[in-house]
Amino acid sequence: MASASASAGYRVCPVTGLKVFLPTERLIQAVAVSAVVALLIGGIAALFVVLNRWLGPDVVAPSRFYMWIALHGWNMLVFWIVLFEVALLYFASSVLLSTRLVWPRLAWVSLGLMVVGVALTDVAVVRTPQNYLSFQPYVPLQGTPDFYLGPILFTVGSLSALAVFFATIYTAQKEKVVGRSLPLVVYGAAVAAIIAVATLVVGAMAFIPAFLWSLGLVGSVDAFWWKLTYWGFGHPAQQINLAAMITVWYFLAYITVGGVTPSEKVSRLAFVCYLVAINLGSAHHLQTEASGALSVPWKWINTGYLVHLAVLGSMIHAFAVPAAIEIGQRLRGHGQGWFRWLIKAPWGNPAFSSLVLSIALFGFLGGTSGVIYGTEQPNLLWHNTLAVVGHFKGTVVLGTTLAFMGVTWYVLPLIFRRQVVGRPLAVVQPWLFGVGMALLAVAFMKLGVADGVPRKQGDIFLFGGSAFAFPYPAHVWAWMAVAGIGGLLGVLGGAIFVGLVVGTVLMGKRLSEAELKGGYGLPGAVPAPVGGAVHSLPVPKGTLVLTIIFWLFFLAMYLRAFAQLSSTWPLGH
Repeated sequence: MASASASAGYRVCPVTGLKVFLPTERLIQAVAVSAVVALLIGGIAALFVVLNRWLGPDVVAPSRFYMWIALHGWNMLVFWIVLFEVALLYFASSVLLSTRLVWPRLAWVSLGLMVVGVALTDVAVVRTPQNYLSFQPYVPLQGTPDFYLGPILFTVGSLSALAVFFATIYTAQKEKVVGRSLPLVVYGAAVAAIIAVATLVVGAMAFIPAFLWSLGLVGSVDAFWWKLTYWGFGHPAQQINLAAMITVWYFLAYITVGGVTPSEKVSRLAFVCYLVAINLGSAHHLQTEASGALSVPWKWINTGYLVHLAVLGSMIHAFAVPAAIEIGQRLRGHGQGWFRWLIKAPWGNPAFSSLVLSIALFGFLGGTSGVIYGTEQPNLLWHNTLAVVGHFKGTVVLGTTLAFMGVTWYVLPLIFRRQVVGRPLAVVQPWLFGVGMALLAVAFMKLGVADGVPRKQGDIFLFGGSAFAFPYPAHVWAWMAVAGIGGLLGVLGGAIFVGLVVGTVLMGKRLSEAELKGGYGLPGAVPAPVGGAVHSLPVPKGTLVLTIIFWLFFLAMYLRAFAQLSSTWPLGH
């Protein structure tokens, strides 16, 4: 994007034609850089976690494993993701609506609070072994006050950023900048923001009492209350990711191939399904709760019936986004046959390959495993095993992180106005990261479900010399090697991404308006359907075939999960 009416605080993007409020641009840059720093910290921690899992406690001691897993969890699952989502919210509310960002000073204060929160949490973990509490610091285990204060400050900063987002949209509608109906991408961002408000408020309900407890100002924190409120924060935080990820999918489908959504009304309905039911997925963390506080019917209803409304929303998006890509390609002359549109897609564009890998790997690995793991009966096999970690990799890593990496290849030239350095590496990066993390995810899910390998044990080789130690079958170590190799490939892919982003921001060529327009132009315009009728669009028949294949795979895996309940783990063989 380049200069224009700078005197009025705006410039006009030569690629999209959108008005960019200059304070918004600077905020997006600062928040995105902060997010990448969190990604770097989490990635370094990931390397040591992988080495412990693969090569054992002689390489990474169990005590240090818990430190690295805490750093990895907080920075990857919360800090990197939420910071990047805040940048997306500012982009959606201000840039996509060509309007000013309301309360920019508050936005800077919110970023400051979030950065201080990240620093406090990370330093607390590294400084004090008492804080080696994994990503699930269950009461009565107690951390130091700074361990709880960090997430509290991060939460306050995030809520402040959300206030800026909602105020900007409200002001844009009040000033007639936008009509009553928001663009689909902004609508999806708003859904993610609403989920975020509920998530962060519940997070405060968990961490503020724990903070007071760590100071000695309250006598105790009820263990079940902590577990309930903590997972009311921990799991919905990933549902923010889900809504934001799919929002990015729609945006990338448009900006890479001129994607046309088959029916925006249906896609909006799918987002509403998330608002109604997605946070019910938190219940699967409480399936093995032994206190009796949660009844069996409550567990059944929340994990087996109501939550499927959210699954319906995901199934709609699973068809709509690939269909948008196919329709865009067919409108641009790639309409022959069933899959020519896919063959002729811009695979040399790392944003597009990141999009496709994110959709496919999230669907087949993350989404499918999430529905299975979140169901009351199969949860018995998955709970607290490496399979849960494999599921996380399929969702937060292969889904959300890959999508965010993909959109970054447009953020760098259009917001930072820098030419991406190392373009050949950028083309390879999504494949290296995606394939590597997919290998790790598959191996972890196999090891957890079939062999019961634990997720939180720092020494799965000797179990610290415990009398209850036992040897795993030989195939466990073969699969652990697959996970280790995949993990190293994923870390390498992540390192390349961080290196290219840093190199571009610091050393990338400053792009002129003409260079931006010539090198990053949107796909050529096509005639709009007469009257906007859906039936005027090309039929996405290739997507229909691919979606049916996915549905059959999903059904087979779901039924297989119930069949596995009749088998036992080969302990001691």
